[in-house]
Amino acid sequence: MKILVKGKARGTVLKSNDPINFLGTVDKKTGIISDKHHELYNKSIKDTILVFPSGVGSSVGAYTIYSVKSNESAPLAMVCQKADLTVATGCALANIPLVIINDDKFQSFQTGQQVSIDTESSDPITLLE
Repeated sequence: MKILVKGKARGTVLKSNDPINFLGTVDKKTGIISDKHHELYNKSIKDTILVFPSGVGSSVGAYTIYSVKSNESAPLAMVCQKADLTVATGCALANIPLVIINDDKFQSFQTGQQVSIDTESSDPITLLE
């Protein structure tokens, strides 16, 4: 597990097994996934713990992450399997906690779970009862 952007968050998991192209699929104002072919189509990433494999697409996606945060439609934190430049830069600019996890940990997440993230803790991700 690697911490790329420090912070604390507590919320409900929204998980995708599909990578996310922030520039092409996330509405900057609402945080709703607009790609009809994406697993999270028509769902909002706002106020979630967004769990997904990685980002894809243009580096301008980092600006989209920042814009979503500016419009108060961003996830509380992001958890990924792969640290790509777009997501890492976007989370750093927007001050959204970002944790990179291995495949086994990724498989253990399910949409609807309640989790707490504290990057200063010895166990940064805790599943809540």
